[in-house]
Amino acid sequence: MTPAVSTDRSVVHARGLTMTYGDVDVLHGIDLDIHRGEIFALLGPNGAGKTTTVEILEGFRQRSAGEVRVLGADPQRGDDAWRGRIGLVLQSWRDHGRWRVAELLAHFATYYPDPRDPAELLALTGLTDQADQQVDRLSGGRRRRLDVALGIVGRPELLFLDEPTTGFDPEARREFHVLVERLARDEGVTVLLTTHDLAEAERLADRIAMLVSGRIRACGTPSELARRAAARAEVRWTADDGTPRRERTGDPSRLVWELHRDADGPIPGLEVRRPTLEDTYLHMVHQEDDDADGDVGGEARTA
Repeated sequence: MTPAVSTDRSVVHARGLTMTYGDVDVLHGIDLDIHRGEIFALLGPNGAGKTTTVEILEGFRQRSAGEVRVLGADPQRGDDAWRGRIGLVLQSWRDHGRWRVAELLAHFATYYPDPRDPAELLALTGLTDQADQQVDRLSGGRRRRLDVALGIVGRPELLFLDEPTTGFDPEARREFHVLVERLARDEGVTVLLTTHDLAEAERLADRIAMLVSGRIRACGTPSELARRAAARAEVRWTADDGTPRRERTGDPSRLVWELHRDADGPIPGLEVRRPTLEDTYLHMVHQEDDDADGDVGGEARTA
């Protein structure tokens, strides 16, 4: 088992995080570390436990068991100063519809000791031209940008994004991704993103944790997860009689070597399709729950 990552680097640190509603276990002993300055995606299908996990980390929901530290504090005991160090962008927020954009930002800024300048936020989020526009008249993409602006007005060290691009068209999603990357790369904000969108996780995240049925099945960079895939590679070729052939294998290099040896030369129509992150994700989602045992916690602590 991989040793635990030092919490000196960990903005979020959880061991054995468990959540039970009555007789139903929603989270099954999650181990997790999120490092300072990274974009971390919690990826999983609807009902996997993503929102429950985030609400516990935000301090809005009391866990059933386990150790949790966010910015060095237990979220269940977080005070106002601690809350001022985190930013929240919820799945859906339609309050303050009659406020104008700049006025709403200026109002929220008054709640923080060292807020960002509203004009600076408008420029950062691409909303300068909408400064005098009423909030409920913003497009979906621009409303989401405003949600981010409100989430970072207090200069948070950690930003939670819960299903941030649900319902976005491709252009709005791409613009939002650029904004999130800018916050992390240029502003140094640690970002925890929850999503069921595989492409979004692969596009944005430094590391991805796959949460399925309340368990973290695997955690690592997109390329690491693809390499770890239990889904097998597919080798395709054309047999001597012209028949197309295909075979799935966990060791495609050996199979190709054997085909080359048997053919004593080039292999017609040879194609190797290695497991992708999508293969990994789909395998994890459809895998039986009892296959999730083993070194799940160790995978979640891989740096």
